[in-house]
Amino acid sequence: MSNLIARFVKDESGATAIEYGLIAALIALAIITGAGALGNAINAKFTAIGTTLNSSGS
Repeated sequence: MSNLIARFVKDESGATAIEYGLIAALIALAIITGAGALGNAINAKFTAIGTTLNSSGS
């Protein structure tokens, strides 16, 4: 029984999986944040272009 507990304490394969999961979550969060910021910047640029085109056409 003590051998089983000692093996369980020394087993680090679950910790590695958790670390990879955390890394993947942080990368996904960075991509989502970056994509949101890029989308807002592109939207502002197209809005400015549309406003310029509408005001110059009249």
